[in-house]
Amino acid sequence: MSYNTIEFTVDSGVALLTLNRPEKFNSFNTEMHQELREVLKEVRSNDAIRCLLITGKGRAFCAGQDLGDRSVAAGDELPDLGESVEKNYNPLIRAITALELPVICAVNGVAAGAGSSLALAADIVLAARSASFIQSFCKIGVIPDSGSTWALPRLVGMARAKGLALLGDKLPAEQAEAWGLIWQCVDDEELAETSLAMAKQIATQPTKGLSLIKRALKASTANSLDEQLELEKDYMRIAGRTEDYREGVAAFMEKRPAVFKGR
Repeated sequence: MSYNTIEFTVDSGVALLTLNRPEKFNSFNTEMHQELREVLKEVRSNDAIRCLLITGKGRAFCAGQDLGDRSVAAGDELPDLGESVEKNYNPLIRAITALELPVICAVNGVAAGAGSSLALAADIVLAARSASFIQSFCKIGVIPDSGSTWALPRLVGMARAKGLALLGDKLPAEQAEAWGLIWQCVDDEELAETSLAMAKQIATQPTKGLSLIKRALKASTANSLDEQLELEKDYMRIAGRTEDYREGVAAFMEKRPAVFKGR
Protein backbone atom coordinates (compact mmCIF):
# COMPACT_ATOMS: atom_id res chain seq x y z
CA MET A 1 0.00 0.00 0.00
CA SER A 2 1.27 3.49 -0.83
CA TYR A 3 1.08 6.42 1.58
CA ASN A 4 1.41 10.19 1.20
CA THR A 5 2.87 11.19 4.58
CA ILE A 6 4.82 8.10 5.64
CA GLU A 7 6.85 5.26 4.16
CA PHE A 8 6.40 1.70 5.38
CA THR A 9 8.33 -1.45 4.53
CA VAL A 10 8.78 -4.87 6.12
CA ASP A 11 11.99 -6.86 5.73
CA SER A 12 13.78 -9.50 7.82
CA GLY A 13 11.17 -9.22 10.56
CA VAL A 14 11.60 -5.44 10.85
CA ALA A 15 8.84 -2.96 10.05
CA LEU A 16 10.48 0.33 9.06
CA LEU A 17 8.15 3.31 9.51
CA THR A 18 9.50 6.60 8.14
CA LEU A 19 7.69 9.90 8.67
CA ASN A 20 7.70 11.49 5.23
CA ARG A 21 6.74 15.16 5.20
CA PRO A 22 10.28 16.55 5.06
CA GLU A 23 9.17 19.91 3.69
CA LYS A 24 7.11 20.32 6.89
CA PHE A 25 9.75 18.77 9.16
CA ASN A 26 7.54 15.65 9.35
CA SER A 27 4.94 17.47 11.42
CA PHE A 28 1.62 15.79 12.11
CA ASN A 29 -1.50 16.54 10.11
CA THR A 30 -4.81 14.72 9.86
CA GLU A 31 -3.69 12.55 6.96
CA MET A 32 -0.53 11.44 8.75
CA HIS A 33 -2.53 10.41 11.80
CA GLN A 34 -4.85 8.34 9.61
CA GLU A 35 -1.97 6.64 7.83
CA LEU A 36 -0.20 5.93 11.12
CA ARG A 37 -3.35 4.25 12.43
CA GLU A 38 -3.45 2.00 9.36
CA VAL A 39 0.22 1.07 9.63
CA LEU A 40 0.10 0.31 13.36
CA LYS A 41 -2.90 -1.93 12.74
CA GLU A 42 -0.75 -3.83 10.24
CA VAL A 43 2.12 -4.06 12.74
CA ARG A 44 -0.21 -5.53 15.36
CA SER A 45 -1.73 -8.13 13.04
CA ASN A 46 1.28 -9.27 10.99
CA ASP A 47 3.06 -12.14 12.75
CA ALA A 48 6.06 -11.72 10.44
CA ILE A 49 6.85 -8.38 12.10
CA ARG A 50 9.09 -8.86 15.13
CA CYS A 51 10.35 -5.28 15.64
CA LEU A 52 9.21 -1.76 14.70
CA LEU A 53 11.74 0.91 13.78
CA ILE A 54 10.51 4.53 13.53
CA THR A 55 12.52 7.36 11.97
CA GLY A 56 12.04 10.50 9.89
CA LYS A 57 12.99 11.66 6.41
CA GLY A 58 15.06 14.77 5.84
CA ARG A 59 16.56 17.13 8.40
CA ALA A 60 13.98 16.61 11.15
CA PHE A 61 12.53 13.63 12.98
CA CYS A 62 9.20 15.30 13.75
CA ALA A 63 8.34 18.90 14.61
CA GLY A 64 5.09 17.97 16.34
CA GLN A 65 1.73 19.31 15.24
CA ASP A 66 1.57 21.14 11.91
CA LEU A 67 0.36 24.49 13.20
CA GLY A 68 -0.91 25.34 9.75
CA ASP A 69 -3.80 23.03 10.65
CA ARG A 70 -4.31 24.80 13.98
CA SER A 71 -4.00 28.52 13.21
CA VAL A 72 -6.75 30.72 14.64
CA ALA A 73 -7.55 34.07 13.04
CA ALA A 74 -8.81 36.98 15.11
CA GLY A 75 -12.52 36.54 15.77
CA ASP A 76 -12.53 32.82 14.94
CA GLU A 77 -13.85 30.33 17.44
CA LEU A 78 -11.03 28.79 19.45
CA PRO A 79 -10.41 25.10 18.69
CA ASP A 80 -11.00 22.21 21.05
CA LEU A 81 -7.43 20.94 21.36
CA GLY A 82 -8.56 18.27 23.79
CA GLU A 83 -10.59 16.71 20.99
CA SER A 84 -7.49 16.51 18.79
CA VAL A 85 -5.54 14.88 21.62
CA GLU A 86 -8.36 12.43 22.29
CA LYS A 87 -8.87 11.43 18.65
CA ASN A 88 -5.31 11.46 17.35
CA TYR A 89 -2.43 11.71 19.80
CA ASN A 90 -3.64 9.58 22.68
CA PRO A 91 -4.59 6.64 20.41
CA LEU A 92 -1.20 6.93 18.67
CA ILE A 93 0.81 6.73 21.89
CA ARG A 94 -1.40 3.98 23.30
CA ALA A 95 -1.03 1.95 20.10
CA ILE A 96 2.76 2.22 20.14
CA THR A 97 3.25 1.51 23.84
CA ALA A 98 0.83 -1.44 23.73
CA LEU A 99 2.68 -3.22 20.93
CA GLU A 100 3.84 -6.65 22.04
CA LEU A 101 7.13 -6.32 20.20
CA PRO A 102 10.16 -4.06 20.63
CA VAL A 103 9.90 -0.52 19.26
CA ILE A 104 13.07 1.36 18.34
CA CYS A 105 13.15 5.04 17.42
CA ALA A 106 16.00 6.55 15.39
CA VAL A 107 15.79 10.33 15.90
CA ASN A 108 17.53 11.77 12.84
CA GLY A 109 16.95 15.46 13.61
CA VAL A 110 14.91 17.75 15.81
CA ALA A 111 12.13 16.07 17.80
CA ALA A 112 9.85 18.85 19.02
CA GLY A 113 6.51 18.88 20.79
CA ALA A 114 4.55 15.74 20.05
CA GLY A 115 7.49 14.61 17.92
CA SER A 116 9.54 14.34 21.10
CA SER A 117 6.65 12.51 22.77
CA LEU A 118 6.49 10.07 19.86
CA ALA A 119 10.19 9.28 20.21
CA LEU A 120 9.91 8.75 23.96
CA ALA A 121 7.05 6.29 23.45
CA ALA A 122 9.56 3.84 21.93
CA ASP A 123 11.35 1.21 23.99
CA ILE A 124 14.83 2.13 22.80
CA VAL A 125 15.71 5.58 21.43
CA LEU A 126 18.83 6.33 19.42
CA ALA A 127 19.57 9.83 18.19
CA ALA A 128 21.95 11.41 15.72
CA ARG A 129 24.56 13.63 17.36
CA SER A 130 23.06 16.68 15.64
CA ALA A 131 19.54 15.83 16.82
CA SER A 132 17.77 17.58 19.67
CA PHE A 133 14.64 17.30 21.80
CA ILE A 134 12.40 20.29 22.49
CA GLN A 135 9.34 20.44 24.72
CA SER A 136 8.06 23.35 22.64
CA PHE A 137 4.48 23.30 23.96
CA CYS A 138 5.09 26.13 26.43
CA LYS A 139 6.05 28.45 23.57
CA ILE A 140 2.47 28.54 22.33
CA GLY A 141 0.67 28.39 25.67
CA VAL A 142 -0.26 24.71 25.81
CA ILE A 143 0.89 21.72 27.87
CA PRO A 144 3.10 18.77 26.88
CA ASP A 145 0.83 16.04 25.55
CA SER A 146 1.14 12.59 23.98
CA GLY A 147 2.46 11.24 27.26
CA SER A 148 5.30 13.70 27.82
CA THR A 149 4.14 14.73 31.29
CA TRP A 150 4.16 11.02 32.21
CA ALA A 151 7.46 10.08 30.54
CA LEU A 152 9.68 13.04 31.40
CA PRO A 153 9.65 12.78 35.23
CA ARG A 154 10.22 9.03 35.01
CA LEU A 155 13.13 9.36 32.60
CA VAL A 156 15.00 12.41 33.88
CA GLY A 157 13.47 13.26 37.28
CA MET A 158 11.05 16.00 38.26
CA ALA A 159 13.53 18.89 38.38
CA ARG A 160 14.75 18.33 34.84
CA ALA A 161 11.24 17.54 33.62
CA LYS A 162 10.01 20.90 34.91
CA GLY A 163 12.94 22.72 33.35
CA LEU A 164 12.39 21.09 29.97
CA ALA A 165 8.62 21.62 30.01
CA LEU A 166 8.53 25.17 31.42
CA LEU A 167 11.47 26.62 29.51
CA GLY A 168 11.15 24.78 26.20
CA ASP A 169 14.92 24.82 25.71
CA LYS A 170 16.63 22.65 23.12
CA LEU A 171 18.19 19.52 24.63
CA PRO A 172 21.04 18.23 22.44
CA ALA A 173 21.21 14.49 21.83
CA GLU A 174 24.46 14.05 23.75
CA GLN A 175 22.94 15.69 26.82
CA ALA A 176 19.76 13.66 26.37
CA GLU A 177 21.88 10.52 26.56
CA ALA A 178 23.77 11.78 29.62
CA TRP A 179 20.46 12.53 31.37
CA GLY A 180 19.01 9.11 30.57
CA LEU A 181 16.30 10.47 28.28
CA ILE A 182 17.50 8.23 25.43
CA TRP A 183 19.54 5.06 25.09
CA GLN A 184 22.33 6.17 22.76
CA CYS A 185 23.68 9.11 20.77
CA VAL A 186 25.53 8.13 17.58
CA ASP A 187 27.27 10.00 14.79
CA ASP A 188 24.83 11.27 12.17
CA GLU A 189 26.21 9.13 9.36
CA GLU A 190 25.93 5.99 11.50
CA LEU A 191 22.36 6.40 12.77
CA ALA A 192 20.49 4.63 9.97
CA GLU A 193 22.88 1.68 9.85
CA THR A 194 23.17 1.33 13.63
CA SER A 195 19.43 1.49 14.29
CA LEU A 196 18.56 -0.91 11.46
CA ALA A 197 21.22 -3.40 12.60
CA MET A 198 19.80 -3.24 16.14
CA ALA A 199 16.26 -3.75 14.86
CA LYS A 200 17.27 -6.76 12.73
CA GLN A 201 19.16 -8.29 15.65
CA ILE A 202 16.23 -7.82 18.06
CA ALA A 203 13.87 -9.33 15.47
CA THR A 204 15.80 -12.61 15.77
CA GLN A 205 15.35 -12.75 19.54
CA PRO A 206 12.56 -14.33 21.67
CA THR A 207 10.21 -11.41 21.12
CA LYS A 208 7.36 -12.99 23.11
CA GLY A 209 9.64 -12.86 26.14
CA LEU A 210 10.71 -9.33 25.26
CA SER A 211 7.06 -8.27 25.23
CA LEU A 212 6.68 -9.64 28.75
CA ILE A 213 9.76 -7.68 29.84
CA LYS A 214 8.16 -4.51 28.46
CA ARG A 215 4.92 -5.18 30.33
CA ALA A 216 6.73 -5.92 33.58
CA LEU A 217 8.85 -2.79 33.47
CA LYS A 218 5.82 -0.64 32.69
CA ALA A 219 3.86 -2.14 35.59
CA SER A 220 6.75 -1.54 38.00
CA THR A 221 6.13 2.22 38.02
CA ALA A 222 2.85 1.70 39.88
CA ASN A 223 3.44 -1.57 41.76
CA SER A 224 4.81 -2.16 45.23
CA LEU A 225 7.72 -4.60 45.50
CA ASP A 226 5.40 -7.39 46.61
CA GLU A 227 3.04 -6.71 43.71
CA GLN A 228 5.94 -6.71 41.29
CA LEU A 229 7.30 -9.97 42.65
CA GLU A 230 3.90 -11.57 42.08
CA LEU A 231 3.77 -10.17 38.56
CA GLU A 232 7.25 -11.54 37.83
CA LYS A 233 6.09 -14.96 38.97
CA ASP A 234 3.06 -14.82 36.67
CA TYR A 235 5.03 -13.60 33.66
CA MET A 236 7.77 -16.17 34.26
CA ARG A 237 5.09 -18.86 34.15
CA ILE A 238 3.90 -17.53 30.79
CA ALA A 239 7.45 -17.25 29.44
CA GLY A 240 8.32 -20.79 30.50
CA ARG A 241 5.48 -22.15 28.36
CA THR A 242 6.63 -20.53 25.11
CA GLU A 243 8.24 -22.28 22.17
CA ASP A 244 11.10 -19.80 22.39
CA TYR A 245 11.97 -20.83 25.94
CA ARG A 246 12.17 -24.47 24.87
CA GLU A 247 14.33 -23.52 21.89
CA GLY A 248 16.57 -21.25 23.97
CA VAL A 249 17.34 -23.96 26.51
CA ALA A 250 17.83 -26.59 23.81
CA ALA A 251 20.23 -24.34 21.89
CA PHE A 252 22.19 -23.63 25.07
CA MET A 253 22.52 -27.31 25.92
CA GLU A 254 23.44 -28.23 22.34
CA LYS A 255 25.91 -25.33 22.07
CA ARG A 256 24.31 -23.91 18.90
CA PRO A 257 22.67 -20.62 17.93
CA ALA A 258 19.01 -20.46 18.90
CA VAL A 259 16.34 -20.02 16.23
CA PHE A 260 13.54 -18.06 17.89
CA LYS A 261 10.10 -17.59 16.36
CA GLY A 262 8.47 -15.11 18.73
CA ARG A 263 6.05 -17.73 20.01
